[in-house]
Amino acid sequence: MHRISIVRRVEGGKEPAFSVASKLVTDDQLPAQLSRAHEIADGADVVLVPAPLARTTPKIVVMDVDSTFIEDEVIDLLAAEAGAAKKVAKVTEKAMRGELDFEESLRARVKTLKGLPEKVLDDVRAAVTPTGGAAELVSLVQSNGGRVGLVSGGFTQILAPLAEQFGITDYAANTLEISGGKVTGKVEGRVVDAKFKRRFLRQLCEDAGMPVEAAVAIGDGANDALMVQEAGLGIAFCPKPALAEVADATVSVRRLDAVWAAVTGRMN
Repeated sequence: MHRISIVRRVEGGKEPAFSVASKLVTDDQLPAQLSRAHEIADGADVVLVPAPLARTTPKIVVMDVDSTFIEDEVIDLLAAEAGAAKKVAKVTEKAMRGELDFEESLRARVKTLKGLPEKVLDDVRAAVTPTGGAAELVSLVQSNGGRVGLVSGGFTQILAPLAEQFGITDYAANTLEISGGKVTGKVEGRVVDAKFKRRFLRQLCEDAGMPVEAAVAIGDGANDALMVQEAGLGIAFCPKPALAEVADATVSVRRLDAVWAAVTGRMN
């Protein structure tokens, strides 16, 4: 059995809202039912959930962080504190679209942060805004026996306390080098690029004893493409075109619990 879900934006409120219509279909029914769903969607998101996930709740959900789990791009917030906001924002946008090598662009952006007081990292952490539905999605996955992983091209100094706040123990990000209480403008150790994100997904599935076909991956930019393509269901969340082109489905309602609704056919 497969699941076909139509996730529709509900207009009128201050916060993004959505509804979901969902049905299970057999292999024989799938082509006609999927075609019909696209016909009646009228601009809404149509999500095809494959058989390994269609009749259960997701046991592994891995998410990008910046512009996915949170509303912000942390590097841009830090750059604003360093007086390099416009320069860094342009590079970030190009990297998200897949027009620049991610590692090269990250190192160039981090270089502009040299001399930034370490305390600013705490200020930025306090300023980030979780995406609507983030808490609900994490709670729903965990309460149904699943695990949530966060993997970020951002920074551990921001992600670690955020993950702890949500009760998430599986996470990875880059680490800003600090010396004498200031950012040096360098990244410590490895860079979390697209290949690293894919490895993170694989490792989390292996640790949980689950095949990657049973995992859901959610991201918004080019650096998420390999992870999203690897998962059993790869969701492009309010994405850049580079990711939308390769993902299994797009969710354009800016609430992360809309992904849960699409996968399970349930609002809770």
